[in-house]
Amino acid sequence: METTDLIIKLVLVVIIFGISLVVAMYSTYAERKIAAFLQDRVGPNRAGPFGILQPLADGAKMFMKEEIIPTKASGFLFIVGPSLAIMTACIGSAVIPWGPQMQVAGRIIDLQVTDINVGVLYIFGVVSLGVYGIMIGGWASNNKYSLLGAIRAASQNISYEISMGLSIIALLMLTGTLSLKEIAEQQHGFNWNVWYQPLGFLIFIVCAFAETNRSPFDLPECETELVGGYHTEYSSMKLGFYLFAEYINMFVSSAVMATLYFGGYNYPGMDWVAAHAGPTIAPLIGVAVLFAKIFAFIFFFMWIRWTIPRFRYDQLMHLGWKTLIPLAIANIALTGVIATLYNHYFA
Repeated sequence: METTDLIIKLVLVVIIFGISLVVAMYSTYAERKIAAFLQDRVGPNRAGPFGILQPLADGAKMFMKEEIIPTKASGFLFIVGPSLAIMTACIGSAVIPWGPQMQVAGRIIDLQVTDINVGVLYIFGVVSLGVYGIMIGGWASNNKYSLLGAIRAASQNISYEISMGLSIIALLMLTGTLSLKEIAEQQHGFNWNVWYQPLGFLIFIVCAFAETNRSPFDLPECETELVGGYHTEYSSMKLGFYLFAEYINMFVSSAVMATLYFGGYNYPGMDWVAAHAGPTIAPLIGVAVLFAKIFAFIFFFMWIRWTIPRFRYDQLMHLGWKTLIPLAIANIALTGVIATLYNHYFA
């Protein structure tokens, strides 16, 4: 790789990392405003106009709080837990294509950190590693409530990863590739995968709620039963890392769903826009379209949180093992039959 290309990649990594942190930070503000709207309240309105500086005030508060490590806790692992959680949350965005190739000063720039031919498997691997941050933090706290929350998180994530993987198999049968870039390119214009895999998308988004520990699947931090869940003993920025990891995971999950099922940066009329806007502006419009889809999913995550009550743990397991997995397997079989008939009679 040339030095210039390497510098461009590093700049892209820094930009994506910065955007992820800013989106996570202001997702807390958006969540409080959306909750206030749904509950007929005002929400944050003191720090800056319309409370827009509230996330900065919250961040400063996190940094200024006293760092506490319980006497009986495992000190090293107590720090490793939130560090691992925030790291795995951030690296998931490396394989997401944020837009088509852009031309700047005669140079072609890929709006993707890296295009590996197993991008989907990479996402699943990162998601699988994320639970270790929760598990280690809960165990290292030496607190029974933290440990129970960590065990819940581990069993929940493992259970719903199976359904999520099975839902993706049906999509891969149609696309024939594990590369997120190729999957996005196949959805040119309005040829989005959600039209061919509506059931697969429904299963995937339910599993995404469970994988990100969002309500109604927030059993690992159920305050009515576990005080604060796996992060009961955490304070200051170590607690902030766990909270940031949840919102970054929500952002990355939204980007993955938008790319796999809703065309990513593709939109109706993009060829006309490309012909009139040029090779520099048109890709930026595609990036804006992708972020619009991501923000729509984030709003949906928040809307559900303040609408549907939390499941009991037996209901959560029943949904994962006895409903979603059979549905995902049936979706694979149905997709195989339809694809075979289509290839035989129409291809």
